[in-house]
Amino acid sequence: MTLIRRLIPKPISQYHPLFYFLSTRTRRALRYWQWKTDGQDYAQEKCSTPLLYRVKKHQSVLIRKLGDSEQHWQHNKVINLKIASPCISGILIYPQQTFSFCQLVGQPTAAKGYVEGMELSFGQARGGIGGGICQIANLIHWLVLHSPLQVKQRAQHSFDPFPDQGRVLPFGSGAAIFYNYIDYQFYNPTPHTFQIRLWFSDKCLEGELRCSVDLGYVYHVFEQQHAFLKIGSDYYRQNEIWRHRKEKYKSGEILDTECMTRNFAKVLYIPQRIDQSFASWAEFTAEQQTPTIKT
Repeated sequence: MTLIRRLIPKPISQYHPLFYFLSTRTRRALRYWQWKTDGQDYAQEKCSTPLLYRVKKHQSVLIRKLGDSEQHWQHNKVINLKIASPCISGILIYPQQTFSFCQLVGQPTAAKGYVEGMELSFGQARGGIGGGICQIANLIHWLVLHSPLQVKQRAQHSFDPFPDQGRVLPFGSGAAIFYNYIDYQFYNPTPHTFQIRLWFSDKCLEGELRCSVDLGYVYHVFEQQHAFLKIGSDYYRQNEIWRHRKEKYKSGEILDTECMTRNFAKVLYIPQRIDQSFASWAEFTAEQQTPTIKT
């Protein structure tokens, strides 16, 4: 069945700033304890020399028009990205190691030079110190989807705040970050070493995933079952992200296919088109069928 994220009462942390403070500090403390006791070997070593083989390269535009959001947040985001990216660029992920975004980048603070950028939180866009560095996590996740690396922890926003303007990746293919308990982590189950490299061009954040060997296959990531829905008086968006693993050098034969994720999010704007309308949640639920891949 398609995942349905139903509306629930807001958490207690949203009722008073003190509750929010206590909630975040408790969760951070629990994450620190987990890092010390979970027995995982977290990637820490970096190397400026690129590994021999490129697995995937991608670039992400730095300044985009996002609805009516304040553009100074976009420019501040670039400052934050340029502080955070050296914490990750060159990182080596050896066999059986785990990559943790929050461990490597640390907590974004004004003392480190971070400024107020845009954050998506509690169903709205707002300013926050270090806002925008999730763009690095988004890019890394796209690279990881094109590799045998296994995602262990990934969060995504339960709402879609802005209409698509220049979108090149499927909806729902990013990763949300909030230090330190909303982390992005992946694991290297292979006998090979991988490396993430990040750099900046005039208009883009650039990144690549490299490997110590030629894997001999490539991945094609694609979207299925995309739709804008109206349920009652609200709007929602759903899709599925799939991938083929294909032979690299011979005929391009598809070796296997898998569904990576199914997304369902509330839309905070009025879509230009509505693919389906339902009078109620009950009617929508009754219409759900097991999704299948198109051939």
